[in-house]
Formats: sequence, C-alpha cells, structure tokens
Amino acid sequence: MKIIGIASDHAGFELKQYVKKWLEAKGWEYKDFGTYTTDSCDYPDYAHPLAVAVENGECYPGIAICGSGEGIGMTLNKHQGIRAALCWMPEIAHMSRLHNDANVLVMPGRYIDTDMADKIMTEFFNTEFEGGRHQKRIDKIPVK
Repeated sequence: MKIIGIASDHAGFELKQYVKKWLEAKGWEYKDFGTYTTDSCDYPDYAHPLAVAVENGECYPGIAICGSGEGIGMTLNKHQGIRAALCWMPEIAHMSRLHNDANVLVMPGRYIDTDMADKIMTEFFNTEFEGGRHQKRIDKIPVK
C-alpha cells in the first residue's frame, strides 16, 4: 500500500487525529496535509494538495474530513483524477469502492463518531473495485 494522504479543516481536525491513530495501529504510513490545529481555516487549502498528491501517485488513497464533508469533497472532486466519496455509513464506503473506485474517502467530522469512522474506514480499505461494467462509467467522469 502506498502512503495514505489525509487532510482536514478545523471542523475535521479531531476526527483526523483519530484517523492517524487508526492508521498507525495498522502500521500504515500516511502524509498529513493539514490542518494542524482547531483554529478556523479554509478546507481548500488542504484539499488541493491532497488531491494533487493522489493524482500524481504520491499518495493512495486519500482521507479527507470537514464538518459536513461536503465542502472538502466538492473541492477534491474539482480535480480530474479524483473520485472523492462522502461516506457517513459503511455501506456507502463499500459501494463507493466497489462501483466507483473512489480514491479519496471523505467523512463528515461533525456528524459521525470514532466508532462509525472505524467501520467506514474498515469497509473502504477492505473493498476492491469490481471493474467490469463500472469501468466504462469511471472512464466517462473526467471532463475532456
């Protein structure tokens, strides 16, 4: 597995700290793109560097967190090579990997607890892309 990229804004900082411990417990390397405090900040400042790292192969996959997950997810998905999936339950994480080959897991820091984050991450990391009929759909996502 490559180095996992992680990023959050202030609203996702506490959950990101849990994610780091979760990854460390598994012996997985990660690169933290920030933020590094709970001070108010702008999620695009951390989402864009994470997206670039996933697109250029420096990191795979990514995990991103903001308050609702929406803002950071929208920012990530502006990048042509990113398929960021907002997941608030394990079943969505499963389908985002299985059918959409999601390469960034996005979680809503204000709306899930660490127990749910654990379940979501477990499902995301344990599900492989099914390919087949889904690949042609993935190929149509980038704007040409």
